Amino acid sequence: MSVDQELILERDKAESAEPVSTATVVAYTVVGALLFGWFLFGWLVLQQGFIDSVGEAAGTGFALLLIVAIVGSVRRSRR
Repeated sequence: MSVDQELILERDKAESAEPVSTATVVAYTVVGALLFGWFLFGWLVLQQGFIDSVGEAAGTGFALLLIVAIVGSVRRSRR
């Protein structure tokens, strides 16, 4: 085994993923259900078209993921 491989293995062990809490899984499930409801509301109630409703729900989901990523990076940098 080379020195590079040993360093990579040590780094991978040190950066192992933390377990995901139950609250996080529940929150993601609730957000997923709300996004699906938002899609159905736009498509069936507002009658704005299938593709437009998919795009709006996907855009909202990506915006929420961006917010989660920013908050996570800020929290991690404070540790």
